[in-house]
Amino acid sequence: MEAAAHDFLKELLSTPSPSGYEAAIQTVVREYITPFADEVTTDVHGNVIACKNPDAPLRLMFAGHCDQIGLLVTQIDDAGFIYTQTIGGWDPIQLVGQRMTIWADSGAMPAVIARKPIHLLKEEERKQPVKQEDLWLDIGASDKAEAALLIRVGDPVTLELGYQEMRNNLANAPGMDNRTGLWLVMEALRRASEKDLNCGIYAVSTVQEEIGLRGARTSAFGIDPQVAIAVDVTHATDCPTIDKRQQGDVALGKGPVIYRGPNMNPVVTKRLLSLCDEHELPYQLAAIGRATPNDTNTIQVSRAGVATGLVSIPNRYMHSAVETISLDDIDRGADLLAAFACSLTGDDDFTP
Repeated sequence: MEAAAHDFLKELLSTPSPSGYEAAIQTVVREYITPFADEVTTDVHGNVIACKNPDAPLRLMFAGHCDQIGLLVTQIDDAGFIYTQTIGGWDPIQLVGQRMTIWADSGAMPAVIARKPIHLLKEEERKQPVKQEDLWLDIGASDKAEAALLIRVGDPVTLELGYQEMRNNLANAPGMDNRTGLWLVMEALRRASEKDLNCGIYAVSTVQEEIGLRGARTSAFGIDPQVAIAVDVTHATDCPTIDKRQQGDVALGKGPVIYRGPNMNPVVTKRLLSLCDEHELPYQLAAIGRATPNDTNTIQVSRAGVATGLVSIPNRYMHSAVETISLDDIDRGADLLAAFACSLTGDDDFTP
């Protein structure tokens, strides 16, 4: 991975983007990709669309969602403690004892989220599952009036952002879902921009995937691509307690995952696999027998239909503060998508 691309990834992972509040990260995306694209636009929904070769009749869409799960301030009590609701899907136990950031108009506000200490929990309370509505944020305010001067109802909240590299070229951070996919689609456009192209590439930083695949729906309608590849994370199963019989054998560092199933166009999938063999790119196979819970789902059925593929990045500990991926996997994934773009002739037929 080149140094500039590595720096781009780290900047993505240090920028907040809870669903519905993605403006800050979209600024980072625009600044990085503008030198390599012919056009960079932001639509009314907030999607950033970088295009190379916009006059080409064949339009290829790459989609990686920029939003992350978070919380939303709903109430400040008289003592200055803050209550929230979730943005996206949380396991509440992941929140207990975390450092958080409230993104207020006045700036980033540090906070902690906690509950009653274990010493004070009654025996029946210890047996009960953690409930998000019973957790509160503490910013150190002395009362409601002080807290209300700093934050407002509707301010978004995220886990404290950060990036840590590990052994064997692994890295962890909150928001690997799906900054890795976002990085990959933009980096694929950059790498493909150096080649001769017979298609137009539209690399999209989609918004609001975590609350219903919304940005992919609006951007795909606007672009009207004939072919598309969505990039998201998938569950790595190379750690304890996960049943590989249903989730597949997916490991960090063994390459991006190419999915097969009814949500994926078989011609697109076959070409992705052939390109991996041709360019000696490592890959892993996975299957899903239903509409996927990611942008592939809504892109496939946009307008009259789009020939859609899914490339995923293995991710341990999804929707947590320590989501872990392999830097090698995203690097090879960018090579694969760039190769796919360069393989298109302009008159390709994706009819199954």
